[in-house]
Amino acid sequence: MLEIKNLVVQIEDNRILNGLNLTVNDGEVAAIMGPNGSGKSTLSYVIAGKEDYEVLDGEILLDGQNVLEMAADERAAAGIFLAFQYPLEIPGVGTMTFLKACLNAQRKARGEAELSTPDFIRAVNAAADKLEINKEMLKRALNVGFSGGEKKRMEILQMALLQPKFCVLDETDSGLDIDALRIVSEGVNALRAQGRSFLVITHYQRLLNHIVPDTVHVMSKGQIVKTGGKELALELEASGYAEYRTSEAA
Repeated sequence: MLEIKNLVVQIEDNRILNGLNLTVNDGEVAAIMGPNGSGKSTLSYVIAGKEDYEVLDGEILLDGQNVLEMAADERAAAGIFLAFQYPLEIPGVGTMTFLKACLNAQRKARGEAELSTPDFIRAVNAAADKLEINKEMLKRALNVGFSGGEKKRMEILQMALLQPKFCVLDETDSGLDIDALRIVSEGVNALRAQGRSFLVITHYQRLLNHIVPDTVHVMSKGQIVKTGGKELALELEASGYAEYRTSEAA
């Protein structure tokens, strides 16, 4: 589903990704682990189309189409979704207004009719119930005053409504307590299916106890330096990243 070839990226003359190669198959959950500064979050931002990053070389192919030629909104319409490590608060924008605008923008891009208000409310309430989201949160401005766990649940609610094809989770476990981690993970697992793939970026193996990956990749100095099964995450938890801090390539 997603193929990254020789991706080279810099920001303000600082090279971050150095010829990165990665393949994520249809229906696969791929995890990326690695030390701080290895380029994990940069990779997520470049896939989603965040500005400020300069792509010097390479391709990011979604079902064979190079998304680097698309604007961020076009990538979203094509099915790419990024769950942020630190979701933004947006004062003055109601959560329900935001969700409806996002959902209908996606539907319009696919040539589908906008959802009626009753159908939209039913869809949001059903998804919110599964994620144990308090309905009062839906009446507030987006993420304003939310706890870390509430913000992450709101990200997964967006994902459940939009039904994206390729989901990038950038350290979704950051700031979550045990209960919130379980709820968020259950929301992600409910969306696992053929026709949808996940790239899960994390420092810690604990998230992968809940969202069990098919493949684990180790990232260091802007490259994938090792790939293995879910057992690799346990090895990293036991031994740390010391040997990869000086690794150059797989």
